[in-house]
Amino acid sequence: MKRFPFLDWMRGLAVVVMIQCHAFNAFARLDTRDGGPYVLSQFVGGMAAPLFLFMAGMTTAFQMESLARREASPWRRWAVALRRAAYIMGIALLFRFTNWLGGLPSGGLQELTKVDILNCMAVALAVFAAAAAFGAEGRMRFAVLGAAAVAMLSPLMANLPWDGVPPLLREYLVPGAGRGRFPFFPCASYVGFGIAAGLAVKRTAEARMDRLMQWSVLIGFALIFTNQYFSNNPYSIYPNSSFWTNSPTLVFIRAGIILTFLAGSYLWTEYGARASWSWMQSLGKTSLLVYWVHVVIVYGGWTTFLRRSLTIPQTVFAILLLTALMVGLSAAKLWWTARRAARRPQPVPAAAQA
Repeated sequence: MKRFPFLDWMRGLAVVVMIQCHAFNAFARLDTRDGGPYVLSQFVGGMAAPLFLFMAGMTTAFQMESLARREASPWRRWAVALRRAAYIMGIALLFRFTNWLGGLPSGGLQELTKVDILNCMAVALAVFAAAAAFGAEGRMRFAVLGAAAVAMLSPLMANLPWDGVPPLLREYLVPGAGRGRFPFFPCASYVGFGIAAGLAVKRTAEARMDRLMQWSVLIGFALIFTNQYFSNNPYSIYPNSSFWTNSPTLVFIRAGIILTFLAGSYLWTEYGARASWSWMQSLGKTSLLVYWVHVVIVYGGWTTFLRRSLTIPQTVFAILLLTALMVGLSAAKLWWTARRAARRPQPVPAAAQA
């Protein structure tokens, strides 16, 4: 599967945003959290999860397009997409286990069932796996309409009577006052919109990519400003909606921001960056490893002595140090992968065998 440098760069941007958000949340003193730097860090950090979910959708779209050329049966394509979702869920559960293990002796068993972004990603991918069963145009329509439906239904789902429903199921489905921070409604919308964007990128010839990115910017700004207007409107079709937890307008605003990031990443990697090693792309290529390791460091038992004890300048220094460590880890992982690939025996061409 062809790699697009601008997508690696964009995923690397999400990693940087995530690291600073988690580090501020873990290390900044409580008396610094009413000030601008901390509030800004968490506001910007709110884009990390939508970016990762969107990028997961794009990667899934690439795989669906490749699978459609090899596999004629829609049911088999669906099954393959479901297996990928199950694989992500397995990683999510393993991640929860290692995070609980890293938090010992203070970590509780509730860490094992916490609904984190990987859990949400797996459930969303399982639902949107149905797109693989459609034809070329049907996949695009299913992704867009499905994503919009999840966003639009989120306030209604959040206000259903959930009393008596198992708490874990509720955390997977809707936002609440508990531990669930990445529920299906509305977070799965970003996966659906990512699939639609991935299909558009995969089907666009390289010579026309500039035009696609122009449309990405236009659609992004239209989503941002239109939904900002509706979010400030005192009238709503919903009897009860919370902007920061279940509002469709926030989902569409963030989707618009992501589309502008997509175009900006393409513009930078295509016309601005030098043709050399990129630490941002390196982070993007190893985002899962960096996510896994940095969470264990930031929230694990190794850094308990730093928890909520640093000033803002000290926290910024910790972020820079942690980012440098993750860049080093990423570079080492890519170097090791390339070295193993170079040592692997190459297949002998059939003509040479004859």
